[in-house]
Order: sequence, then structure tokens, then C-alpha cells
Amino acid sequence: MGRIDILVNNAGTGAVAPAEDITDEQFMNEIDIDLFGSFRMARAIAKKAMIPAKFGRVINIASMYGLVGNKVAPASPYHAAKGGVVNLTRALASEWGKYGITVNSICPGYFYSPLTKETLDSEFFQANARTMIPLERYGNDGELDTAVCFLASPATTYVTGVNLPVDGGYTAM
Repeated sequence: MGRIDILVNNAGTGAVAPAEDITDEQFMNEIDIDLFGSFRMARAIAKKAMIPAKFGRVINIASMYGLVGNKVAPASPYHAAKGGVVNLTRALASEWGKYGITVNSICPGYFYSPLTKETLDSEFFQANARTMIPLERYGNDGELDTAVCFLASPATTYVTGVNLPVDGGYTAM
């Protein structure tokens, strides 16, 4: 398939339950998929393709919940895993910059997906979205794509270690 210049790590799951009810297995599953999965892919692609080419773009999909806590939807394993992705992004950016590889993350807010549809459509979330999100809405199709395109573009050769919230202002409050 030729060169691999861009890797977008977009794995995730989400156990929503109070921390006291989360099993060790649920916690470790979240860490394994969201954090360790991102590390494994980045390591493999960097080693095989990007380091030898002295060029690459790694874009991790973290979450606004990797930057802040919340009490609306308790999900401590998800917060821990995505917080790990946020700091993994910084660490890999620091290590791989010498190879011409930039490593950044996007921290999405509320967007519809198969994992989030039921929650976002609930009366509770619909009623609270206006108070939790300064732009008073969920993200639309295409609003994450532009962030990925920006971080993958030649315009960002001097941008690395950045965790970019695309969250309607959620983390600003």
C-alpha cells in the first residue's frame, strides 16, 4: 500500500456507571481499547513507516472527558482512558518530534454515534445540553472532519502535542 503518512486513532467504548459499581474487568477493558489500543497502533505505524520516512502525522481521538470530569454521566474508566490518551499525545509528540512526526489529539464533545445516540436523545440530555454547552447544541456531521484535516495538513508542521477540544465550548466552562 505504500507509505503511511497519517494515522487517526479512533477507537473507543464507554462504560457509563457510578465508579463504585464498575468492575475491574470493565475498567481494564476501557483502558485496553481506548488507551492501549491507541498506543499499540501509534507504536506500530511509527516504527514501520513514519520513523524510517522521517515524517508522519498521528492524530489521536481523545475526548473532552479526557480534559475534565463530569457528574452528568458517570464514566470514570472512560475519563481515565481518554485522559491517558491526552497525555500519551504529549509524550509521543515529545519523543517523536526529532523524526518529523507530529502527534496531536482531538477532544470531541457531544456528537451522535452508535454509542451516544440513545444518551444524547434522552430527555435528560436534551434538557441539559443548553446549560452544559455554550453553543447550546451537539456537534454536527463534518465538524470533527475539519479538525482532522487541519491537523493532517501541511499547515501544521509546527503544531505538535496539542489536544484540541471540538466541544462547542464545554471545556471552557
